[in-house]
Amino acid sequence: MTHRSLPRAVRQAMPLAREVAEEVAKQYGVCIRPVPLKRLDTHTGAWEIVDVPCGATLEAKCPPCAKRNRQLRMAQCREGWHLDHEPAITPDEPSDEQRWLIEFRADLQAHRDQAACLGEDASDWDAAIEGVDAEINEAGMRGNVLGRTVPKRNRSTRRRQDAPDLPKRKMTATTLGRTFTGSDGKVYRPSLFVTLTLPSYGKIRDGVPLDPDTYDYARAARDALHFSKLVDRFVQNLRRVAGYDVQYFATVEPQKRLAPHLHMAIRGTLPRAEIKQIAAATYHQVWWPAVDRVVFDGDHLPVWEEGVGYLDPATGEVLPTWDEALDQLDADEAADPLHVMRFGAQVDVQGVLAGTPDADQCIRYLSKYLTKTLGDSLDPDNPAQREHAGRLAEALRWEPCSPTCANWLRYAIQPKGAKPGMAPGRCRGKAHKPDHLGYAGRRVLVSRKWSNKTLAEHKQDRHTWVLEALGQTDQPPPDPHRYVWKPVPAGDANIAPLAVRLLRTVAERQRWRAHLAQLQAQADGQDLSATEHTGRAA
Repeated sequence: MTHRSLPRAVRQAMPLAREVAEEVAKQYGVCIRPVPLKRLDTHTGAWEIVDVPCGATLEAKCPPCAKRNRQLRMAQCREGWHLDHEPAITPDEPSDEQRWLIEFRADLQAHRDQAACLGEDASDWDAAIEGVDAEINEAGMRGNVLGRTVPKRNRSTRRRQDAPDLPKRKMTATTLGRTFTGSDGKVYRPSLFVTLTLPSYGKIRDGVPLDPDTYDYARAARDALHFSKLVDRFVQNLRRVAGYDVQYFATVEPQKRLAPHLHMAIRGTLPRAEIKQIAAATYHQVWWPAVDRVVFDGDHLPVWEEGVGYLDPATGEVLPTWDEALDQLDADEAADPLHVMRFGAQVDVQGVLAGTPDADQCIRYLSKYLTKTLGDSLDPDNPAQREHAGRLAEALRWEPCSPTCANWLRYAIQPKGAKPGMAPGRCRGKAHKPDHLGYAGRRVLVSRKWSNKTLAEHKQDRHTWVLEALGQTDQPPPDPHRYVWKPVPAGDANIAPLAVRLLRTVAERQRWRAHLAQLQAQADGQDLSATEHTGRAA
């Protein structure tokens, strides 16, 4: 306890014990914002409270969790980039329990169809089917038994006349790129590191527009909202031109002007000219209703009527639903897409060889900003950039971000899945938040056959390494169905204060590190003894 006789200035200069405890926890890689959960062991029937790290996403606010996630992604990128063997992804054979569930599901479907044919109420059968479908997924099967039940809207796939044509090669069943043999007989397997940007919306200097009044914020907002779709189109075109199942590891980061851009590690190689040709020919059309005329604004907003939906406050007419608005768009053969987006002219393509310093540098660059949100790129000492971000946020505030966005009410359209309380400019979607600058997609994009492992399997690899280092290789593999997790109610008396939980975890990490250091010292001693023995024998 601080001695009260000390001068106030001296006491204020002393560090707070709680802050020092958090810094020590960070040094040991301990999550400083753990989430307490109740865990039921189905084998023993015992409940216990377990602290789960907050780092469930890459944008974790806890520095230790963010660092751990970044290292995990770096390992995933490194393992799959220059893979020299074809990844084999073979589904497991279904178990007896899984087969029984499908058979039971078939019986329920038959009873449900029979009830519907007789004109009876089938709601009870639908509820039973919904419960069995949930059990099917819990039993280790993915997807839905019925597959896609809602028909997909399709528009003409004919390419735009203003988009250049692309070469197309015959597809081969491989995910590996070409190899080259040098004059010394060594086989090289090069890969690519590609950077794609969006076009210009106005002249920029030091990350801010020279003339904010002429800067196209509306186009910048729409490009950011639909950037992930443009990336998907690029990958489709890339695979058609390459002629094989191209695998990639990509990250989305903000430029200084706050527009998203893409860094992509590609397994295999193509001529640089072809990559630039693919980027120039890639486009994405947004077939949404028009938003060029504001119908409702200010206090003049649609009103909600239960069982009907949103009504025009002046006429009482029901606003068209999202599906009805799309039907009108599909019926108009002369309609134009709401937005057409393309990549900018700046396309950077680098060749990379496995095991070189360039490869390591590219991996570090790919994961450079993964521990931060897009909004963290703002310079706090640059008021002009802050003002630029505010203008972009204002443009994003009124732009529809998805079919369920409340901003569709502004244009006299009911959002998909409309519910009471919605109002234009108050959408809670991720894209409208200042930290995301309009981009609501995933920050890391990894193809399915990149490393032949899921992220959970990469985590398990790290866990296995720790157990081996601690000499606990006899531990049985974890059973994913053994535990049942539940949230802990606020104010639960069984939860120790956060500071106490941090100290307990730090003490545990201290024991781990001491054990690892002891094992390392033993290994070094064995190596030294072996070297001395070899020297004496020589």
